[in-house]
Amino acid sequence: MKGDLLRHKMPAQPPEERINNFREVALGYTPELALAEAERCLNCKDPLCMKGCPVGVHIPRFIAHIRAGELDDAAKTVLSDNNLPAVCGRVCPQENQCEKYCIRREKLGGSVAIGALERYVADHAAAAGIKPVAVPAKGAKAAVVGTGPASLSCAADLAKAGVAVTMYEALHKAGGVLVYGIPEFRLPKDIVAREVENLRAMGVTVLTDMVVGKTVMLDELLAEYDCVFVGTGAGLPSFLHVKGENLSGVSSANEFLTRVNLMKAYEKSSATPVQRGKKVAVVGAGNVAMDAARTARRLGAEVTLVYRRSRAEMPARAEEVGHAEEEGIRFELLTNPVEILGENGAVTGMRCVRMQLGEPDASGRRRPVPVEGSEFDIACDEVIVALGTTPNPIIKRSFPALATTPKGTIVADENGKTSVERLYAGGDAMTGAATVILAMGAGKRSARAMIEELKACGKL
Repeated sequence: MKGDLLRHKMPAQPPEERINNFREVALGYTPELALAEAERCLNCKDPLCMKGCPVGVHIPRFIAHIRAGELDDAAKTVLSDNNLPAVCGRVCPQENQCEKYCIRREKLGGSVAIGALERYVADHAAAAGIKPVAVPAKGAKAAVVGTGPASLSCAADLAKAGVAVTMYEALHKAGGVLVYGIPEFRLPKDIVAREVENLRAMGVTVLTDMVVGKTVMLDELLAEYDCVFVGTGAGLPSFLHVKGENLSGVSSANEFLTRVNLMKAYEKSSATPVQRGKKVAVVGAGNVAMDAARTARRLGAEVTLVYRRSRAEMPARAEEVGHAEEEGIRFELLTNPVEILGENGAVTGMRCVRMQLGEPDASGRRRPVPVEGSEFDIACDEVIVALGTTPNPIIKRSFPALATTPKGTIVADENGKTSVERLYAGGDAMTGAATVILAMGAGKRSARAMIEELKACGKL
């Protein structure tokens, strides 16, 4: 049998060390581990793994280059399809995508660690100075609204085709959810900054502090540019809608993570205030909830994560759940908050009820129902709500011609074409909150469609 049977685990900071710092938890493969893991790839004639990659990376080819010691070629193979491999190798749920279809998954020691190998190759590319090549602009101009993963991917592919691209970012730093939502210990911000600088080197203009819908209007962009892509993400948080939610010490995970990640509130020199509860309750069980819980732990809190379903229904990545448990975060499962308790305007606890799983709901998951007489209180001085997000309504409010769904997502076809001529959309703004790699795939599809439209009208 080719290669070792068992998948090689990536080295990581010990839990007792990492809860006291914001450095990256996963340390990456050594050259020896990367080679050993690459040798596990069976180089299948029909590589099912590729069917699970939203951006179409030729997985067997780049892994074969690693086996042959051809790291530059491995990097170029990955970069030909994936504009953000260092990001994807760290935060994408490969277990539900490429690795899910690996033939080794069930009986041959586990899937090949495609994500870890992609990260290894991407980090090599950065160290070796391998960057995308700038293409001279050919006359066509495009505006890209937002600088998250969908927008970054779209802008890169447009630039490669010779389109002059200008990106508009509402915040003071580019990167979207990659900089404000994902913690430093999962995705170091210098990696995101490096990807943005690569775009600039390709000729892309990145404008910050530009709120489309306020600072500049969408109809103005459509008048100035040949086509426009909207990738504004899903940054509007959902709440519990229970008594006490307006108390001091209650925040959305979005606000909490933005203060810590983007504004560096964890640093002593930071001027950004952030609540530093001693006992923190985090409501939710997705990746954002895990990020919030693990961040609060690093700020010195005892953390309890509250989720109304069972462990089997947790939407977060298994790796993130495991890391949270290793770091001492307590899980209160089959538990639902019904009131946030307080005194003198500040949080003192959270009243909850026990739940049991009933019949399946519209999503196919068993619906949680309260257990009568099961109320109990959790002592806490801070509550972080991580119940999902929806698109910010500013684009729709400022541009009523754009068709949206009742949930606020932009209506568009499979290529991102919206109800407005020359206007495209993709990522969470179109689908609702999803993964980085799915957003990138949407950005690439929109870029292809935009390029075809520009060619058809003689702009390219």
